[in-house]
Amino acid sequence: MTNIDMSDQRPNPEDLLQQIKQQEDTLSRGKLKIFFGSSAGVGKTYDMLSAAQRDQAHGLDVLVGIVETHGRSETAALLKGLPILPLRQIEYRAQTLLEFDIDEALARSPDILLVDELAHSNVPGSRHPKRWHDVNELLKAGISVYTTVNVQHLESLNDVVNQITGVVVQETIPDWFFDQANEVVLVDLPADELLARLHEGKVYIPSQAKHAIKNFFRKGNLIALRELALRRTADLVDADMRDYRNQSRISSIWNTTDQLLVGISTREHSERLIRHAARLASSLHSQWYVIYVETPRSPYKRAKNKQNVLNALRLADELGAKTEIISAITVAEGLVSYAHQFNIGRIIIGQNQGASYFNGSLVKQISEQDLNLDLILVNQTKKKNKLTAERQPPFWNISDLSSTDNRTGYLMAMLGCTLVTVSLVALTRWFDLANVVMLYLLVIVFISVRFGRAPGIFAALLSVLSFDLFFVEPKLSFSVSDVQYLVTFAVMLIVSLIINNLAVGLRFQAQNARKREQQAISMSHLAQNLSAARKNDEIISQSIVWLNKHIASKALMVMPNADGKLLLVSETHAPADFNWTVSQWVFDHNESAGLATNTLPANTMHYRALATSSRVLAVLALKPTDNDNFNQPEQQRTLDVALAQITLALERVHYAKVAQNALIRVESERLRGSLLSALSHDIRTPITVLSGLATSLATQPLALDEQKQLAIDIEQQARVIQRLVINILDYVALQSGGMKLNKQWVSLEEIIGSNIRQLDPYLQNRQIKIDIPHAVDFIYTDELILSRILNNLLTNAINYTPDSATIEIQATLDQPSHIQRNQNSQRHQSPLHNQNLPHYQITVTDSGQGLPIGMEEKIFERFTRGDTESSTTGLGLGLALSRDLVKHLGGTLSAHNIQPHGAQFVIVLPWEPLSEKDMFDDKFVLDASEMTAHSKK
Repeated sequence: MTNIDMSDQRPNPEDLLQQIKQQEDTLSRGKLKIFFGSSAGVGKTYDMLSAAQRDQAHGLDVLVGIVETHGRSETAALLKGLPILPLRQIEYRAQTLLEFDIDEALARSPDILLVDELAHSNVPGSRHPKRWHDVNELLKAGISVYTTVNVQHLESLNDVVNQITGVVVQETIPDWFFDQANEVVLVDLPADELLARLHEGKVYIPSQAKHAIKNFFRKGNLIALRELALRRTADLVDADMRDYRNQSRISSIWNTTDQLLVGISTREHSERLIRHAARLASSLHSQWYVIYVETPRSPYKRAKNKQNVLNALRLADELGAKTEIISAITVAEGLVSYAHQFNIGRIIIGQNQGASYFNGSLVKQISEQDLNLDLILVNQTKKKNKLTAERQPPFWNISDLSSTDNRTGYLMAMLGCTLVTVSLVALTRWFDLANVVMLYLLVIVFISVRFGRAPGIFAALLSVLSFDLFFVEPKLSFSVSDVQYLVTFAVMLIVSLIINNLAVGLRFQAQNARKREQQAISMSHLAQNLSAARKNDEIISQSIVWLNKHIASKALMVMPNADGKLLLVSETHAPADFNWTVSQWVFDHNESAGLATNTLPANTMHYRALATSSRVLAVLALKPTDNDNFNQPEQQRTLDVALAQITLALERVHYAKVAQNALIRVESERLRGSLLSALSHDIRTPITVLSGLATSLATQPLALDEQKQLAIDIEQQARVIQRLVINILDYVALQSGGMKLNKQWVSLEEIIGSNIRQLDPYLQNRQIKIDIPHAVDFIYTDELILSRILNNLLTNAINYTPDSATIEIQATLDQPSHIQRNQNSQRHQSPLHNQNLPHYQITVTDSGQGLPIGMEEKIFERFTRGDTESSTTGLGLGLALSRDLVKHLGGTLSAHNIQPHGAQFVIVLPWEPLSEKDMFDDKFVLDASEMTAHSKK
């Protein structure tokens, strides 16, 4: 419920944009035509094929995607002459099943495609789980579709059908997809005729027909299903009619449905009016609305009157009506405008004896605005004794007239009239009396606009009296020398009252506009803040701040943890007013409780469930700032909209986490699958070789030299497996964050030499050239990680070069001249983003065939190999691991081809200067001859 201004009936810009967007979508989307029936056997497929034959006769390209004839000869006869799409074969549980081929249908792209049984579930392994998913993809591709569906397959009617027939329908379609159909053709057949068709074997074979008649196809079931189908079709037609009226800007009422509009007043005993309307709506099976029209004259702001309206609207809510509080200049204007907006042909109003709100004048005003509206008057008068009648408050309540705002208005009216009088008394010789009247009217306009009706009337009366007393002869007397001044006084008073009435109406409209603007701005701020939030904590924080500012003095939120236990997430501890039992009940039942509800209303806090269509996300507890305002429909509507936005934000974060977890699981499964596939492929060869060598060693008599060679071969194959396992373990440790750096000063030449010794059995005739200047011999890095990197690069060079190839390892130091060697050491821990900084560069160059063209970056991806058909073992993980390890050291790894042939891998690591303390460390004092010998080696 909200406060709506009915004085402005211009088209809503958002509705216009929505219509334009729908029209644009319609242009590129295919048309959906549904042949809709109450049950099987009414002739949906027959009518669909008949329509297809007519369309083909008119030159359209019609294609039968899938049609189920169920052995009915008259239906199968209609397939003659229509091209039929071959069905796709799917293997499922050792059986070959036939399904609709959506890929072939998209490739054929006919004008009209026939797809029978829209609610059908596809065989597992198909592209989509449901056939309506296939149809939706076809529509997006611009292909128009004819299809069939029964009423029991609509999701919203599933439980109703179960209650009627006792059968749970498993195959359903969502109502939104059914509602977006461009055309729904109702295929109807009376229950007796359908049963006759069953007995004749035209629906099922005789044995199945007997069983169906005793169960689902009982006459009572068929009648109920037929009524559901007729009503559902009528709902679609009504929706199409409303859309047409909106698009065509038709304001007159088309009384095609028996909708009712009930107008209530601030007086008591509106319950009788509402109950009468509820009974009438129930007998007509129609939608009904209950509204209160707030006007500048309505005494709605009085506490008692406001409570009467709220009680009446709450009763109407409970009885199933849609309730609103609207604003208009007059009650008749508000009722008629609302009736035109929702195409309501009947208005029900109460007739109170002696009341001035709903009486004959209101009937006359409504009739003058629209003669086509039917008016129903309900007598609301109750017998009252004389004492009760005397206690009935008058329209002008003394307490209202003496309110704080009115007292200020009276004072300002007196002050304004006094100032005008004092200012003009001495100037009457230059001012005409007509100008004096205009200045008094200016005061009346100001007082009426600023302070309302009563102070404005007071200012009008005071202005007339002041004009007579001080400006009309004889002055300082209320007697009049010229009778014509009586006409002046009367006209001045009438004009003043008219101005007062118009000004009050303008003030009323301005207040409503300001209120709507403030609500829109506050909702916009909430939406912006929630859209920027990425975590539940941020959403909850923004929501609590907004609620405390606009609605509640205290707002709390509880959410379930992993075990389903509710925990307070907005505060560190629960206040005394908070009730855990009530919040748990709200969470379990997905209903409101506490203040302003029918469940535990004595509680001082209001509890709301933040729920999606599938589950409850959280429970919000509010302690309203003002209980009276909190009960108002517009405040409740504002709260509903705010909670809907909060729920949507929480749901967005929830599904973002679900999607992220699903992506992680998919990536993990993909990684596991790739890893297992690579292992099964690449570890099989060395294991097979090991098994063969071990068998030969155990079973064959071999010479000592042969045994030694076999042992060497076994060791080589074991090292292949070891290298694979080490790479996998390193990759897992790196991805999990378990690999810690242990940087220290190490000899690059020793690391290279150690790796060459390990790989010596695989070098064969390959030549290794090492070029390491003395300035680069010691570097500050993690020895183990750098050794793994070089081992992978050297292994890659050995695997992808011929036996006679040359492998060159070179290290250089790129250090700007302004960097001094003796400066204090600064440890660079971040990746090397600027190559102009001092850095080490280590290159591994081979003279092989080089990298495949265009794969200079792709080879660093996981499980990627330069030559997929190569017999060389390996997981395709070494280069990816090497790049990640170099990045872990704060550097970069790249690769490129060299001329005339070969590949070069370049490692760039941050430079670490040698400190004076390190220079005098014993580990760096090496004998010159030892260095020379080591270099030659």
